[in-house]
Amino acid sequence: MKELYQGLGHIAIHTRDMAQSIAFYEKIGGTLHKQDTIPTSDGEKKLALVEFGGFLLELIQSPTPAPMAEGNIPHFAVYVKDVDAAAAAIRSAGVDTFMGSEKKVLPALFGGLENWFFTGPSGEQIELLRML
Repeated sequence: MKELYQGLGHIAIHTRDMAQSIAFYEKIGGTLHKQDTIPTSDGEKKLALVEFGGFLLELIQSPTPAPMAEGNIPHFAVYVKDVDAAAAAIRSAGVDTFMGSEKKVLPALFGGLENWFFTGPSGEQIELLRML
């Protein structure tokens, strides 16, 4: 199953203020890579990808405050060549904690991506990610 994984996709971080977070990471050597938004039932969710330290941070500003009592990192993403094949291999290993019945295909987000989230034993969210 190891051959399906290509490396760390990104680490997602909730932020209360997108502009402030982008400015902070740029000040300490990061570079804004892409910005986008997703409509939600509560309003517009702001997203940004910041290159920092050899990997990407996905900054997330939700329209309603995200709970940050125990930290603000909601998930990590792993790049895969084929989301469906990776999900099938994970399922065949006995893991069936996928969030949703199928992968999401988001052709406009960050230039296009497909992903599928599942949870680990402590509730951590893991994203299988392929950029289009």
